[in-house]
Amino acid sequence: MKITEIKIYAIRLPLFEPFVISYHTYPDMPSVIVKMVTDEGIVGYGEAVPDEHITGETWEGVFHILKNSIGPVLIGKNPMEIEKIHELMDKTIYSAPAAKAAIDIACFDIIGKKLQQPVYQLIGGRYHDEFPITHVLSIAPPEKMAAEAAQMVEKGYRSFKMKVGTNVKVDIECIKAVRAQVGPDIAIRVDVNQGWKTSAATLTAVKQLEDYQIDWIEQPVTGDDIDAMVEVKSKTTIPLMIDEGLKGTREMREIIQKRAADKVNIKLMKCGGIYPAVKLAHQAELAEMECQVGSMVESSIGSAAGFHVAFSKKVITSVELTGPLKFSKDIGNLAYDVPYIRLSETPGLGVEVNEEILKELTVFQDVVR
Repeated sequence: MKITEIKIYAIRLPLFEPFVISYHTYPDMPSVIVKMVTDEGIVGYGEAVPDEHITGETWEGVFHILKNSIGPVLIGKNPMEIEKIHELMDKTIYSAPAAKAAIDIACFDIIGKKLQQPVYQLIGGRYHDEFPITHVLSIAPPEKMAAEAAQMVEKGYRSFKMKVGTNVKVDIECIKAVRAQVGPDIAIRVDVNQGWKTSAATLTAVKQLEDYQIDWIEQPVTGDDIDAMVEVKSKTTIPLMIDEGLKGTREMREIIQKRAADKVNIKLMKCGGIYPAVKLAHQAELAEMECQVGSMVESSIGSAAGFHVAFSKKVITSVELTGPLKFSKDIGNLAYDVPYIRLSETPGLGVEVNEEILKELTVFQDVVR
């Protein structure tokens, strides 16, 4: 089997409401969709959702990398030879993890369809039957976050991921307001997205949160400052999760060696796709470190890819892949059974792509042959 064509679509996914985190407000979500075609007529879809602050890529840049760098070297190659595919991409361009993830995901979609198996059966087999879905509260005033949390509890949600990181004092007020609203039995995870920056500021915050039953605090300090995470971890009883500080195997090795976190957040867009994500999960398992598969707010395609990784690994104990629930219009049909996600046995990613909606949301496109 050979890759004969790679179609590239730069799209913007419309959100029900703006998504606000510590370093940016997203009125919609820029994404790049890959449609990979083989000489056997099998079609696979992939997705890249880059982030200038995390992956170092832009929406426009990923499009051009796929069109001019990665795409041309893959024409004529076998998508089932995933190790070689990654070697070719790595030789062609340094880093560019979201761009590579789009190719990796499309290849796995093709492999699954070729073998008539869901992707999770290709990377270890199904381990989890279901995952509870965590509702993400984007940054807002304390009363608004608390009110939204109350509404979601009524819909059945039992866990929240709170986005904070603009101001320590306000952040603390928001967390306290949500806890007061939902009571002691609802899980609250706090995602700072590097917003507290230093270990000193973080320690000031965590000392005020130790009585509020926080599941974990995610990436409070600057992503590259692993040593700051080590310091915070040594001085708090609240579990710490690394997100932006974990990109690939090198960072994972340092995190393990320094015991810099209790948990790690694996994202396909940071590490380069399904195949590298599995490698990270294996590293974490060797260190007896729990993992989460997180989201860059992808469509059904990228979200499904993350779920397949999560469902196949015992060491992955939580997921935060809620992009499709935030979009007023999506290109795929990934189905949630809120507040749970349960994957089907459909071959490949298990996602049907609506070509009409894909065309409607496309800003610009091209093809590599």
